Amino acid sequence: MTPVKLLVAVVDDEESVRRALERLLRSAGIETETFSTGGAMLEDLARRKPDCIVLDLHMPGMSGFEIQAALAERGLRIPVVVLTGHDTPGSSERVTAGGAAAYLRKPVDGAVLLAAVDAAVENAAKNARS
Repeated sequence: MTPVKLLVAVVDDEESVRRALERLLRSAGIETETFSTGGAMLEDLARRKPDCIVLDLHMPGMSGFEIQAALAERGLRIPVVVLTGHDTPGSSERVTAGGAAAYLRKPVDGAVLLAAVDAAVENAAKNARS
């Protein structure tokens, strides 16, 4: 049986970060789609639902918090790994309460991010089966 290739959506307003995350994920055999805004990613969900979302927390326009809320409002249980370069008091607790599988600070170690994505997808699969 052929293993299923994961699809991860990367949402970050910084192009250099999107490119770096895309290279990292693809080097691990993970299909990747990148988005510069949360709105663009939310619109794309009608076309294709990712297995996981790597989400920048602080972006102009729609923040990561708002994207999490929009996913919940739509009843979408897509695992989310949050990245932030601006760790603020209460952010970790807030995204975790919103259902995030992980909260990582930038610059993020590649192995740590890959492990977080792996764990998020695995936990989502376990929860779907139970």
